[in-house]
Amino acid sequence: MRENLRNHQTQTTCWDHPKMAELYQSLADLNNVRFSAYRTAMKLRRMQKALCLDLLGMSAACEAFEQHNLKQNEQFMDIMQVINCLTSIYDRMEQQHSSLVNVPLCVDMCLNWLLNVYDTGRAGKIRTLSFKTGIICLCKAHLEDKYRFLFREVASATGFCDQRRLGLLLHDAIQIPRQLGEVASFGGSNIEPSVRSCFQFANNKPELEASVFLDWMRLEPQSMVWLPVLHRVAAAETAKHQAKCNICKECPIIGFRYRSLKHFNYDICQSCFFSGRVAKGHKMQYPMVEYCTPTTSGEDVRDFAKVLKNKFRTKRYFAKHPRMGYLPVQTILEGDNMET
Repeated sequence: MRENLRNHQTQTTCWDHPKMAELYQSLADLNNVRFSAYRTAMKLRRMQKALCLDLLGMSAACEAFEQHNLKQNEQFMDIMQVINCLTSIYDRMEQQHSSLVNVPLCVDMCLNWLLNVYDTGRAGKIRTLSFKTGIICLCKAHLEDKYRFLFREVASATGFCDQRRLGLLLHDAIQIPRQLGEVASFGGSNIEPSVRSCFQFANNKPELEASVFLDWMRLEPQSMVWLPVLHRVAAAETAKHQAKCNICKECPIIGFRYRSLKHFNYDICQSCFFSGRVAKGHKMQYPMVEYCTPTTSGEDVRDFAKVLKNKFRTKRYFAKHPRMGYLPVQTILEGDNMET
């Protein structure tokens, strides 16, 4: 299969490994998820697991980058260099997860995905920064560690980043949802508004330092919101909430739990929430709080107090005071409001 990928590099048509073609077809069943940030994140979670990148720690990835001397981020890697680095990554993963990692298949699949994301014209090469961005975004690491790594890759020797370098990073990151056909919801392929937003956040200084970049990323800007949502999707997979869905009656709720901040004891499971189902008397504009892990007693008390306050507020109030919560750009939630 790998030979086919290499021989195909001079053609402009897109060639997919049969298993990759199957995976893309399977992603279509997530298209009924109404909220684009979640739809994209759930597709990426499925991709991440298929490529076994959910087993790859950041330190192991960095060691492979070092071993293959991937220091010049603006240089290009040819197919063989990509394959050699991926082989090192998956060989090491196989030692720890022998029953889960099929090295030749994983290398083929990950190569296929990277080419689909970063070499759409099949020129047979991708930029070193692009390779690292793809691997790090889908590896197993804390979200802020990923942000720090990505910032370091584009920062100067003094640890600062100008607009051009930030643009390179955001451009490479946005290609990941773009490849799934989801880019429109994250501001489109034009990353200039995101770069401008970040530097405005930094009081229009000519260069950013890492701490300012991290603070901006914590706001979950439109172009990058799919990455923190991917982490929440992963965290929610094993969550079991001692609550019953008011719509489909699932109990306990598995995955994300959405609790009303307008009605007492009103919960929705992720399946009902993502498909837009609501129970009688509960409007979509009413504030909800999302949990990807079971609630603590402190959160229960806080939510109880909020429901009490919201009981006396009218529909007009909620229409006038949208509760955006974690998403600063309304189009991502496509008109619905929620807190996290």
